[in-house]
Amino acid sequence: MVILTLNCGSSSAKYQVYDWDTKDVLAVGVVEKVSVGGSFINHKVKGKEEITLNHDCPSHLDAVDLIIKTLTDKEKGCLTDMSAIGAVGHRVTHGGDKFIKSVIVDDTVLAAFNDIADLSPLHNPAQILGLQAAKKVLPTVPHCAVMDTAWHQTMPPESFLYAVPYEWYEKYSVRRYGFHGTSFLYTAKRAAVLLGKDPFKTNLVICHLGNGSSINAVKDGLSFDTSMGITPLEGLIMGSRSGDLDPALPFYMMRKTGMSAAEAESALNKKSGLLGITGQYTDRRDIQKAKEAGDKKALLAQDMEAHRVKKYIGGYIAALGRVDALVFTAGVGEFAFFMREKILAGLEGIGIVYDPKKNKSSHTRNTETLISKPESKIPVYIIPTDEELVMTEDAYALMAGTYDIHTKFTYSFQSKDYVNKGRAESLKGELAKSPELQEIIALPK
Repeated sequence: MVILTLNCGSSSAKYQVYDWDTKDVLAVGVVEKVSVGGSFINHKVKGKEEITLNHDCPSHLDAVDLIIKTLTDKEKGCLTDMSAIGAVGHRVTHGGDKFIKSVIVDDTVLAAFNDIADLSPLHNPAQILGLQAAKKVLPTVPHCAVMDTAWHQTMPPESFLYAVPYEWYEKYSVRRYGFHGTSFLYTAKRAAVLLGKDPFKTNLVICHLGNGSSINAVKDGLSFDTSMGITPLEGLIMGSRSGDLDPALPFYMMRKTGMSAAEAESALNKKSGLLGITGQYTDRRDIQKAKEAGDKKALLAQDMEAHRVKKYIGGYIAALGRVDALVFTAGVGEFAFFMREKILAGLEGIGIVYDPKKNKSSHTRNTETLISKPESKIPVYIIPTDEELVMTEDAYALMAGTYDIHTKFTYSFQSKDYVNKGRAESLKGELAKSPELQEIIALPK
């Protein structure tokens, strides 16, 4: 049996095919430029070269249909037919306060997603379209929704409430929801394994740093506080999102320029953050190159981003009282050693002492690494996230009737003996080219 996972964006559809029996990834890919013209699919089957095919996809229904046809193609695919698929897992960014765990999608669940779509206007509408499209193409298998917000439903009121009229919460569900929950669930469970601790006696600060970024304070294995808010706009400086700012600022700019509320919201989501500071870059690699070439705005963008992350790390350490580890994950957290360097520099006063050499050596998605010095009171781990595996295991368990909230459910990756076969194979090639990586591989205690 195989599990298909789908992650639909506004103009893309990512997918993975996982063989449940062999515990291995059979294929991964993405359809880009859905509904905007010039669409194409990047498709990689295990043991074969990656291919790119141009194919017009005016809608997400067309994109999902293209994925199915590619997966079952005799030459390019990995499945003889779709009967092998036992369930489909879908990423849904915002589940509001209605969902505390993953669910099988029916008409009631779809209606709930539509009701709160305005809380995540950049993500939920596309994901709903993808879900509806997949149900049309694969009508006989269970479709499961895995919400980014579900992990954070354990936050206490002092963390999730805003200091606004309380009736806003009662009438309109105004509160902090948090995101990247699937990533935080995976990395929190893996951190407990590496530390050799009971996951529900483990305190962590986890930095999920990518184009979208957030930080999670984990107390006794549960989400205690997080940097994103009612939408993914709050918190850290991101690729094109402003993160924290004076709430009066958009009103000021609306009065000054005459822009509408929709235009102000768009500016804060799509024209701010690193893009707003540099004027042209969202990718940290581009910003690093520009900085090295003497671009002062690129340097400023890096300094501002690192400063914001530092403040959250310090604040969450104070809120938790005891922290067992600091964790970096996601694209920037896993690969951008120069950003980790800026973030970690000067944190000795709060018990974090990183090793510059180890930090520079860690740029991989194929293994977990430890980059702190032995004298560091708080160890610093880099744990490559695996949201697709969480989605896969949730979907399978929902189909099998064995699933429950994570406090009552054990994932395969919580075992000390867990191995990601694809990553383990790729790591062999990495070690041949970069033997110094061996010295920083983190092993369970």
